[in-house]
Amino acid sequence: MSVLNLKYTKKFLMQDLKTSNNEKYYLLCKQKLILSLEQLTKYSLNEFQKEKVNYIATLIIQSMTGTWRYFHTPEHIFEVGGESDPIEILAALFHDMIYTQVDHGIHINLSGYIYPYVREKQNSLYILPDSEIQQTQIIEFLLLIFDFKKGQNLSPFGGQNEFLSALVAVQCLSEFLPLHYLAEIGACIEATIPFRKHQNGKSPYDFLRERLELVNKKFLFNWTSNYIDEILYRCIRMANRDIENFGSPNPIKFLDNTWNLMPETNHDLKAPSSYSIEGYRTSMTKMLNFLNTLVPEQIFHQYKGEPCDERLLELYENTRRNLQIANLYLQSKILTIGILEALSYRIGRSIALSTLIGEIPVNGMVIPTLDYFLPTIPRPYVPQDPIEEIVLDALTYGRQQETTYDMKNSPITAFLVKAIGFSEVKKLYQKLNDFYAQKIEADTFLAQCDPFVLRSILNGIVKLFRERKRNLIKFPKGQK
Repeated sequence: MSVLNLKYTKKFLMQDLKTSNNEKYYLLCKQKLILSLEQLTKYSLNEFQKEKVNYIATLIIQSMTGTWRYFHTPEHIFEVGGESDPIEILAALFHDMIYTQVDHGIHINLSGYIYPYVREKQNSLYILPDSEIQQTQIIEFLLLIFDFKKGQNLSPFGGQNEFLSALVAVQCLSEFLPLHYLAEIGACIEATIPFRKHQNGKSPYDFLRERLELVNKKFLFNWTSNYIDEILYRCIRMANRDIENFGSPNPIKFLDNTWNLMPETNHDLKAPSSYSIEGYRTSMTKMLNFLNTLVPEQIFHQYKGEPCDERLLELYENTRRNLQIANLYLQSKILTIGILEALSYRIGRSIALSTLIGEIPVNGMVIPTLDYFLPTIPRPYVPQDPIEEIVLDALTYGRQQETTYDMKNSPITAFLVKAIGFSEVKKLYQKLNDFYAQKIEADTFLAQCDPFVLRSILNGIVKLFRERKRNLIKFPKGQK
């Protein structure tokens, strides 16, 4: 699919956000833009300038409320900006406007800001070479800040989205702010490129400082060394807020946000009644594999005591715990889906999950689901540590937030864990990987499952099918 995908209809483009469900986002975004700009410029915007702000706020909210946005939403950008620093607030409003993996392209209203500098070739983006690019100070300082070169190919996982979002931001704000403020906003957006490692004993923010010194020298901003430190403090504060979810003191909130992230890059989940068992399993497996690559030291960073050591250690500790919880939670759910997927091979190879377990109840309707037919476990497993206790509670009672594509609780997985315990879940999960690697057949994997669990799930599916049959063959009243 084309990255520069002009997929938005005229009706959507002409949508008046002020009369839509996004009115509160639009009004708050507009308010933050005006207050921040007035704080930096030291004067009140006139009516003509406020009309331009209206347009910018509309651009931002339209971008952040796209079809596939579940986590990277207006609430996220308001949180990332904080409440006090106008540079951070402005940078946060723009920092996720472009997210090509999530949106399957770039909003048509933003393409005009991108086209003079970036083009597409073979379904990927590249910065125009020197002979073709529109020569402006804006592109020059952004290239320095991001350490990009003209003619360079862009990677969605190497700062592409942040660079393009910064490109939109500085152009939108260039009518209001001098160049040095635009450079600071660009630096804050660059700082949100996530999950970067230290190199040769230097953090990403040490390297960013070196590039800001080059920008300062080339554009004669007259930034002092202390002022460049102040810019980096803003960058680190905003970057850490951007991924603050990982260090949440509430692990259930972390799971909620993890569940909001999955459908952004797994679009099949948009249809909860028809996505396949394989699709659901693949979504969770991708998330598990991603989380397993992370360590707290690559998520949260520090620059010259910002944040303080105590706060940084707290974020590290919370992150380690949250990653452990998510790992065990996802393994348990993937194992459950794996058993169902192996069973589904007996009737087909692309079965909707709802076929085997029933549909998600909606609007208060009582719909028979597989968990209704599972037996009571006489001696349920008792968690052995706080991590297991949190995970089992989450499986049994549910996460906090509702999602359109999944239930908050996981009754079938809770049944599985209570029947065999987490230690057996981990062992069986390794055998499940052999099944998915096609080292063993579906029935070979099922033969290694706990007989009571397998028999209970099989009997539950059969009872669910019988219930459907009874409902299906009912004749309308008055007919025989």
